[in-house]
Amino acid sequence: METTNGTSSTSKLDDERSIRHEKRAALKQQNMDPTTKESSRLDSSLKRHTALIKRMRQSMASDNREQIMKDIDALSLEKYLDEIVGASLDGISRCKTERDVWSAVEILSALHRRFSATFTPKLVSSLAAALAVPSRASLANLSAEQRDKEDSSRVIRQRPILRISSELALVGVIRDDPTRSGGEWIMKTIKEMLSNDPTLSSLPLLATFLKSYAYPFLGIIPASVSKQISSESEPGSLSASQTEVTPSPVTDEADQLVEKDVRDRFKRMCEGYFENVCKKLVIEHTRLQEQDRRNHEAYIRSGEIFEDRQQAYEKMTKGYEKLLANCQQLSELLCLPLPNLPNDTRKADTLQIGVSNSNGLGGDDLDELYTTGGKWEDDEERKFFEEVQDLRDFVPKSVLGLDDANHPDDSSEKATDRVEQEKEQMRKLDEELQRLRGETGIQKNTQSVDEEDDAPTPTPGTPRAASPLASPQLAPQGPSQLLTALLTRLPDATNRTLIDQAAIDFAFLNSKAARKRLVKFLGQVPKNRTDLLPHYSRLVAILNPYMPDVGAELVSLLDEEFRYLQRKKNVVKELAEVRMKNITYLSNLTKFRVVPTHLILHIFKVCLDDFYGTNVENLALLLEGCGRFLLRSDDTRERFGTMLELMRRKQSMQHFDQRQLLLLENAYYQCNPPERSPRQEKQRSNMELFIRHLIYDVLAKKTIDKVFKLLRKLDWDDSSTRTVLFKIFTKPWKLKFGNISLMAMLTYDLQRYQPAFSVSVVDQVLEDVRRGLEQNVYRTNQRRLATIKYLGELYIYRLLSSGIIFDTLWSMVTFGHPDGRPLPHQVCSIDMPDDFFRVRLVCVLLDTCGMCFDRGSQKKKLDNFLVFFQYYVHCKDPLPMDIDFMLSDSLEAVRPKFKMTKTVEEAAFAVDEILTSVFHDVDLDGDESGEESGEDDEEEEVEGRRGEEKEEDEEEDFGEIDELVEERAPSPEQAIVLSASNSLQENLGPSEEAEAEFAKELAKMVTDTSAESRKVDKKTAMALWDSSVQPPSLRKKRVEEGDEDEELDAKMMHFTVVTKRGNKQQTRKLAVPAESALAVHTRSAQLQDKVEQQQLKRLVLDYEQREEAEEMKALEARNRAGAVKIRYVG
Repeated sequence: METTNGTSSTSKLDDERSIRHEKRAALKQQNMDPTTKESSRLDSSLKRHTALIKRMRQSMASDNREQIMKDIDALSLEKYLDEIVGASLDGISRCKTERDVWSAVEILSALHRRFSATFTPKLVSSLAAALAVPSRASLANLSAEQRDKEDSSRVIRQRPILRISSELALVGVIRDDPTRSGGEWIMKTIKEMLSNDPTLSSLPLLATFLKSYAYPFLGIIPASVSKQISSESEPGSLSASQTEVTPSPVTDEADQLVEKDVRDRFKRMCEGYFENVCKKLVIEHTRLQEQDRRNHEAYIRSGEIFEDRQQAYEKMTKGYEKLLANCQQLSELLCLPLPNLPNDTRKADTLQIGVSNSNGLGGDDLDELYTTGGKWEDDEERKFFEEVQDLRDFVPKSVLGLDDANHPDDSSEKATDRVEQEKEQMRKLDEELQRLRGETGIQKNTQSVDEEDDAPTPTPGTPRAASPLASPQLAPQGPSQLLTALLTRLPDATNRTLIDQAAIDFAFLNSKAARKRLVKFLGQVPKNRTDLLPHYSRLVAILNPYMPDVGAELVSLLDEEFRYLQRKKNVVKELAEVRMKNITYLSNLTKFRVVPTHLILHIFKVCLDDFYGTNVENLALLLEGCGRFLLRSDDTRERFGTMLELMRRKQSMQHFDQRQLLLLENAYYQCNPPERSPRQEKQRSNMELFIRHLIYDVLAKKTIDKVFKLLRKLDWDDSSTRTVLFKIFTKPWKLKFGNISLMAMLTYDLQRYQPAFSVSVVDQVLEDVRRGLEQNVYRTNQRRLATIKYLGELYIYRLLSSGIIFDTLWSMVTFGHPDGRPLPHQVCSIDMPDDFFRVRLVCVLLDTCGMCFDRGSQKKKLDNFLVFFQYYVHCKDPLPMDIDFMLSDSLEAVRPKFKMTKTVEEAAFAVDEILTSVFHDVDLDGDESGEESGEDDEEEEVEGRRGEEKEEDEEEDFGEIDELVEERAPSPEQAIVLSASNSLQENLGPSEEAEAEFAKELAKMVTDTSAESRKVDKKTAMALWDSSVQPPSLRKKRVEEGDEDEELDAKMMHFTVVTKRGNKQQTRKLAVPAESALAVHTRSAQLQDKVEQQQLKRLVLDYEQREEAEEMKALEARNRAGAVKIRYVG
């Protein structure tokens, strides 16, 4: 039945919307075609015009519509348009119902059709002025009550004007331009109205507008009033779903009265304004709860709430309820959810938490709190707080005021009274906890904090007055001076022995005045000397059994200080150190059992009841100071466990900042650490432990020989021992970074005796380097740095060749990139543009062994790599500061004169140049290999010289290393195992079989070459003829006959022809005319060679001059920096 009624009501609303839309569309069509009438035929009498204006000013409702429309059609009206506009505004403000509004719209439309150029602009400007919000300056001079009254009257006055203006925008009277509706004008008017209203007094106007015009202007069909908007729905989603579910009265976009772009912008504006209003609602809600809490606290302190506070609270409540009602109405009209309003959990959250305490703190939950372990973290702490000396063992009983006959009875009576008082206090505390656990709802706590703090503190009686006997050592001085000296020494008593001796010394000075001075001194500890509090607490604990007023007065003093600090909770920074000192002092006295149990639990409860602000720090200090002790003591375990669970629940329900959460979490887990299984240590054999001890602990520069001898004495035939050694020698990241070179030295020394082991270590290190490049895992970066350092050290000790180092360097800048060529900002999965770790690896390797590549071919290889390396660096993002400094230092150490390029284009050009030079060198090598066999001997000599130079370079490269190695003492045993990898192995030469095989292959090669040389075609012969070179013997002969050649005819050119018969070469001269092609070609070639020779000579000379000039400038710059300045002339 209800579903049927809902469907019928929805269909009825849809029919009404359709009817209104049809009426507006028809009226808009009429307004698009204005009519003009001849004024000469119309009535222009003053009487009828005055009556019309008066009638319009009184009301433009449906009752006067017919008469007003007749007068508009019959009267001329041209001279009275200004009065008609003013009367129209007065009449509009009296239109309350929908029929009256439509009647006014029809009347204004009729006037618009007649006077569209003169009447309509005046009407629109008047409506805009009527809808404007008064300026803030005018409202600032009004009181709060007057401002409220002004806002209320303005809203009542502007409501009908806004409705009629909206209708006029829909029917075409108000337009943005001739082809568009007036939706833009309405949107701007409402935006100005809302933006200039900080008090949100215009919210009812927005609600009125949305209630009637949400669909034509925003495209939203408002939900029914009874429909609730869920707070879990997404903003803006409900309007879309509502539009899809509810059938739209207008389905064609062409039939819409407002353009789609205007509707969308209007909707976004309203949704944004609703979000701001919701934020304001949350702020006001929080303020109201804060004011409520303050009123509650004031009621607790004074028993009543003052009238001014009550009036302010009622005013705030009224404004909040009004804002909440408007937000709810906007939420329904815009189909947007209301925000979640936070509940006030700070006032009575203790009562809320206590609802389920009876179930939550029993059984398993309590078992989780009480973990295994004692009250103390270690034995040293236990001795400090439990092993307190007894003064009777050091001081006579008469000095302590004890009598043998009466002391047992008196002490037993006092102990009984003390126990009874403590039981009474604990019973009251249990009642309070039970009340917290039994409450079922939020109630106001009517008990004052000050009243709770006034609980009586048990004060044990003082011993009978007895005149103290003077100590023999202190007899020459008076008691006052001795006490002053003792109090002066107390700040330096920072260990158990000194503080125990101070207690004994004070016992000999015992008097009522001395005890008061001591309590006053102990209560005035400097704020920055919290390290003295445990020792002063121990002093009080030693004196307390025989001088109970010392402990009682000190505890009373600290309790009063705590109450004062609770009243000054708003003073945070200035009293922070005082609070820390107070809580720490109480915690230490609690662990010595000087502070009664009920008092420390009461302090914890006071902080827990007001669980915010400074009390969060107080609770954290209490848990860190004595929480573990209270949680594991038999007499406080249950009560403190209940409070601890309450604290955890309140912590989960309240909002704390990150610092406070961290404080509470650390304090809780320090008080109640979670159970952890004991750490499983890896089982290692004795041999493995011994080897690890040698490498990780003993290895140093002074002990390396000793470690080497012990390693050689190990059983290398045992596979387990060899495996352990291999693991240690291939994991350099487990050593100190400075000891990596020592491990490389050990690997070099072991090579002479265990060559296979050294080879396997080198292989594994290279494999680790390669794996690091392939995976690029961040957590292995430190390992990769140690590994690359180890690789460089292994090269220094000649365990691998320079080619491997250069291969590693090139792989670090090319591996993973397409075709081995990095590009600027190119994304590579294992080498991203913002990943600079490979640059760091290259710098570490250059720092380790880069100085070895300073001569010969290796220098050129390193120079080429550095050129490509700077291109690789430019391909990255801008370097961080630490990487930039590391790169500069590495290049300065390897190549001081190397200059980095500024841009990636310059770096790429430099790379292209080195690649071109390398390819050119390769081509030259290939051309030289194809020359005549007659030059083989000369090439062999050149190659021999190159080989000798290469060997000399290698010897120079390793010269410094040999010196470093020779500085160490020789090994005790001279037995040497020869192997192919041993760099010190003697060159034994090839065997006879290898010699015979080599001679056979050489003879075959010579035969093949001589046979192929005869197979020369005609073109090749002509080329050889043109480029032939005379043998050295013929050159000498020609020089001797130079005088005869000068006498020959200048018209002829002489050539020397070389022929060969058998093994004998013969020469003969051939005269060729100078005009022949051969002579001309030869002469031009000679001239060209001469020009090239001169040009090359000039370049070489210029280069040498530039080098000398640069060296002189550098020398002059260095001398200029020194004390003596030298000027070079020339």
